[in-house]
Amino acid sequence: MKVTILSTSDVHGFVLPTDFSSRDSEVPFGLARAATVIAELKAHAADDELVITIENGDFIQGSPLTNYIAKENRNAVGLYQQLAKQIGYDARILGNHEFNYGVDYLQTAIPKDVGVLNANILASNDEPFMGKPYRIIEDKGVKVAILGLTTDYIPHWEKPANIEGLQFMDVVETAKRYVPFLRQEADLVIVAYHGGFEADLKTGEPDAILTGENVGYRLLREVPGIDGLVTGHQHRQLAGIVQGTATTQPGYRGENVGVLTFELDDTNAVTKQATQLLSTKGFKPDAGIVALTQGVQARVEDWLDSPVGQVAGDMLVHAPLKERAHGDAYLDFINRVQMAAVGTDIAATALFNNEVPGFKPEVTMRDVVTSYIYPNTLAAEKITGADLKAALEKSAEYFTVIDGELTVTPIFMEPKPQHYNYDYWSGIDYAFDLSLPVGQRVTKLKYHGHDVAPTDELVVALNQYRAVSGGDFMMFGAEKIVKELQVDITDLIADYFVAHPTVTAHEPRNLTTHGYSWMQA
Repeated sequence: MKVTILSTSDVHGFVLPTDFSSRDSEVPFGLARAATVIAELKAHAADDELVITIENGDFIQGSPLTNYIAKENRNAVGLYQQLAKQIGYDARILGNHEFNYGVDYLQTAIPKDVGVLNANILASNDEPFMGKPYRIIEDKGVKVAILGLTTDYIPHWEKPANIEGLQFMDVVETAKRYVPFLRQEADLVIVAYHGGFEADLKTGEPDAILTGENVGYRLLREVPGIDGLVTGHQHRQLAGIVQGTATTQPGYRGENVGVLTFELDDTNAVTKQATQLLSTKGFKPDAGIVALTQGVQARVEDWLDSPVGQVAGDMLVHAPLKERAHGDAYLDFINRVQMAAVGTDIAATALFNNEVPGFKPEVTMRDVVTSYIYPNTLAAEKITGADLKAALEKSAEYFTVIDGELTVTPIFMEPKPQHYNYDYWSGIDYAFDLSLPVGQRVTKLKYHGHDVAPTDELVVALNQYRAVSGGDFMMFGAEKIVKELQVDITDLIADYFVAHPTVTAHEPRNLTTHGYSWMQA
């Protein structure tokens, strides 16, 4: 007897094989390709093989398609359920980004009666706010239990209104509650966890700040009885046996299908286990997925090609590392939009990844949503000069100097790229000396020409993720917010162009960095 567990995770609305950079782009990933892999594995399963499929979260947010459905055409929200039905998922887990548009939208996009497994996000009655804690699938003489868990760190990022009334219970403690029971009820226990690993999988040594966002290693160390662990959230590509447990994490945007296999003897005891990731590259998109999506996709492409404004000068992103180190016209513009929206004269933003293109002279909605890729809203926050300096020191940790050349500190690249946790600031004049130790790198900090004192009070514009301490910027917090604007920053950018049809690119000169070679910066 053989049991195979197939999983996707962190698809983020990349359904057809496109990255939306152009109308005719074609890329070697996407849910449609993953669907073909899953269908072929099911079609070739042996008579005595049970195949179970799991969608492990972050399904309805993260691409221009999902932005379009949420903001422009909510009548198309049923697409997500149609896609899941076409693939035939047996279980669906909630990701942290499922909450970005609020619970009402989530419950429309993922109806609660379609196999949602959710053991640790509870309503006020201490029951799952949607879905069931677990499912036991009994077929071909074997019982397989699946427990659904989601990172409980969501309140550190999400807008309070989007999660009002919900309780996010500790992932490990929830597993300790359910796994012993499921161990008695089933032959195999699978934990599907929208979260990742906080430690090196070989040594067990922490490889990230232990915030509780990711607790996969703790799960395996502290909760006996788990046969298989499906993970996600970090967008890593992992497959292996960890602490004796078969585990996978299939990456991002449908680039892989995770596979756990278990061979059982006549008593349904596991005699062999294996793991692998199957790349979706080279597989044709599933015809059923294409048929379901292509109508909406065409409307998305038209929306993306709609003009929003013009830029005079150069607002393209050319060299991400250099532009983070010195600022650039694109980042300065995003900060200008934020300052205008909430009435501050200080703001921070991030170059979220190294693929951000910036803006061409003729700016379309495609340029906006492929450059500003997150559904952030905006907050104004009252902070002290000490808070501001601490935030700058935190950002300065992003840089490392090796043999005189500027590079990115490894913790910002592994196990997951975190370019979004470095901020560029406008409205202040500041300097980093990167030859100095971490925590002592800010050598200048001026506001309106005067040195900023630790006790000074300043009001700054931040995206909502950062304003509530996202990225471990603990000097910020919800209690310091003095104004919130519940409008996506992409909409603010488009609105700014409406008010200013031609925007002049401004190359900032307020950030200087020292202590490294200019060659790589």
